[in-house]
Parts: sequence; structure tokens; C-alpha cells
Amino acid sequence: MADRYSQVVNAPLVGTIAKQLGLPQPVSLDRYSEGQPVVSGPVLYDGAPAGRLGKAVAGILDSIKAERAGAEGKAKALVFDATGIADSTELVELQRFFYPSIGRLQRSGRVVVLGTPPEEAGSIPAQIAQRALEGFTRSLGKEIGGKGSTAQLVYVEPGAEDQLESTLRFFLSPKSAYVSGQVVRVGKGVSAMPKIDWDKPLAGKIALVTGASRGIGAAIANTLARDGAEVVGLDIPQMSADLKAVTEAIGGRSIEIDITAHDAPEVIAAELSDGVDVVVHNAGVTKDRTLAKMPEERWAQLMEINLSSEERINDELLGKKLLNGNGRIVGVSSMAGIAGNNGQTNYAASKAGVIGMVEAMAPELAKRKATINAVAPGFIETQMTAAMPIGPREAGRRLSSLSQGGLPVDVAETIAWFASPASTGVNGNTVRVCGQSLLGA
Repeated sequence: MADRYSQVVNAPLVGTIAKQLGLPQPVSLDRYSEGQPVVSGPVLYDGAPAGRLGKAVAGILDSIKAERAGAEGKAKALVFDATGIADSTELVELQRFFYPSIGRLQRSGRVVVLGTPPEEAGSIPAQIAQRALEGFTRSLGKEIGGKGSTAQLVYVEPGAEDQLESTLRFFLSPKSAYVSGQVVRVGKGVSAMPKIDWDKPLAGKIALVTGASRGIGAAIANTLARDGAEVVGLDIPQMSADLKAVTEAIGGRSIEIDITAHDAPEVIAAELSDGVDVVVHNAGVTKDRTLAKMPEERWAQLMEINLSSEERINDELLGKKLLNGNGRIVGVSSMAGIAGNNGQTNYAASKAGVIGMVEAMAPELAKRKATINAVAPGFIETQMTAAMPIGPREAGRRLSSLSQGGLPVDVAETIAWFASPASTGVNGNTVRVCGQSLLGA
């Protein structure tokens, strides 16, 4: 649905008045189109003394052919290695780098702060200082969001320096347009780093996407296919025509089944008998009512679709060893699962359960040389949000650092980053795709 507010407040005459009144004026976000570079502008990089990621970052910037920013002029991205900050007095290094450079950041710019997981930092002062990076990065994201820019914190485990590239590429690129204020942990990797074709990282891979017939699911299917995957789209038989339109357009195939059916896991496993590399649990519904008006049947139906069926499918695929080496499971959670929402106790519980599934299964998946992560979308422009009353719809759009709704492709791009064979060090993360929502952020 068109965001008419953004169109109006950015019109020449009205825009001047809106600025005087202090109204949000969302900027048009840079989004990825095939063939463009990872970052389309100079990158300014520096680090605190004793930082350990200089060599890794320099190698990545060379790999993506990034232009290095000089002492003056605009920059498209700012990258700061904070791994060397060992106590609270050294946090001033953040001010010393960003004070003169943040004003140089272009629209739809990128800020990435690199740190050490606090529990891996060594001394108590170092743990305290590294934890402080979260407050800094999230606050900075809110300061620069008005220009369509984003800020992230990436904790890199010692010894995982060679696992950073897929994550840094994602956060520097337009693919992360609607992701901001996030904290991601990169570990040593569950599998040996394969040789990557960065244009087609999923070439030769099989990807299952549930709820693939439209909206976010269709965007996921298209994005994974763009990256080279053979997509197996799944949806209920009632969505057969839409599902086939999606999968046939990308050279994929379809499974028409209700995932809550008692034999659904077995049917899916049979269709994937040669193995699967990426499993995306996207299918989901809402059945909103306050708890006082929530009958058990309504609760149970939603929980079956949004959570319990996912657990059974995982059990079947893992039990039959159908998830290939360096495989990926990705769940689609929601901001409701983090912040809660009035009238959505059932939905929020199911989506918090998806996050719990990621946290509980990450160690077991690592033993199997695979990963599990989740995305938690905020306000995404879909048919569902277009049908909302104007008040809640506009509030959902504006209550974020970027002051606008996201697009289905924003969720899909984040899933594609998780799905990449190069993301072997990214395990057990839940990343919000919400424009840094001001609720639960």
C-alpha cells in the first residue's frame, strides 16, 4: 500500500511546513538491485587501540572493492573496531571516532560497530565496557534514522575473525535497509567456510519456504531463488493457484498441504528425500482477541500453525537426517513476540516460542554442523497491514527510527543472509526487521 503520508510531507511546500512542525519526514531507503556493489560510496574505517579486527575488516573491504574514505568528504559507511576497548574510560574512543565523522554520513548510510561478546572479553572492566556498546549503538541508530541510515553492533567471538564477512557485507549493503539497532553475535562457525560465489551463494542448494504463496513468503522464495536456490514452496491447498504462480516463475516446485495435518511432516520429508539445505518457517496466522474472549480452540489453532507444526517438521527432518551439512533453519518471529501486543496473547506467545526454539536448538544444530536463527519483523507493508484501521497503521509506520514501514523484501534479504553458506558463524540470533521500532527496541 502506498505510504501517502511520506509522499505528502516530502512534497516541496508541505515539506517545509512539516519540517517547521517537527513532523517525521521519512526518506526513500536505498534497497538492493542485482548487479550493484555491496556499498556504493566511501567507507571510513578505524578502531580503538589494541583492536583485533583490523586485518579482517581490511580484507573484507578489499574483497568488496570498497572505496576508502579520506580525511574529508562524505562517507557511505562508518565502521569502528571497538574490540580493543578494555574498560569504561576507553569508551571515549567511540566519541573520538564518531564525533568528527557522523556528520559525514550520507543518506541511507551504514554504521557498524564491532565488539567482543562481553562474556568473552576477559576482565570484568572489559565485560562492562563491551556491554556498553549496545546502548551506544542503539542510541546512535535513533539519531541517524531520520536520514534513512542504520547502525548495528556485531560481537565477534575471539577466533571468529574469518567468519565476519557475510555479516559485514549484509550490514554495509542496501539489503539491510530496514534493519537497525540490532546486536548480532558471530561465532567460530559450525562448519568449514566454503568457497563462496557472492552473486549466487545458494547455487545448488534446496530451500523449503512455508507460507510461500504471497506477501513475505513470496518475497522469501524470490530472494532465495535470486541467490541460486531451488525453492520448494509450501502452502495450504486453498492457495494453490497463488503458490504455483510464485514457484513456476522462479523454476521451483510446490507442496500443497496444511502443515497442521497429522501426516504433514512425513509428506514434507518425502518431498525432500534427497535432502534440504535451507528451511524457512514462514507460515503463520493471527487470531486476535483479548484473553478474556479467547476460547481454547482459537488459541490452539494458532499455536498449531505458528509453532507446534514447526517443531514437528524440524523433528522429522532432523530425525531422518535430511538437513544437509552447513544447513540452515530460519524461523519468522515477530516484534509481538518481543514486546507483546494488546489482543495478541496467543500470537505473541507463539512468536516468542519461535525465539525460544532458536535459543534452545542452536547448540544441537551446531553439533550437526548447521545453524538456526530467526527474524522478527515489525511493521511490514503487506495486504494484512493495508487492511488495518488508519490510526494503528500510521502508528505502526511512524514508531520507528526510520519512520516508515518495511517491505516484504526486507525480511527476505535478512533471511537470505542467514541462509548463505558463508553465514556459518551466525547461529542462535534473532534479528528484528523493524526499522528500529521504538516499541520493545
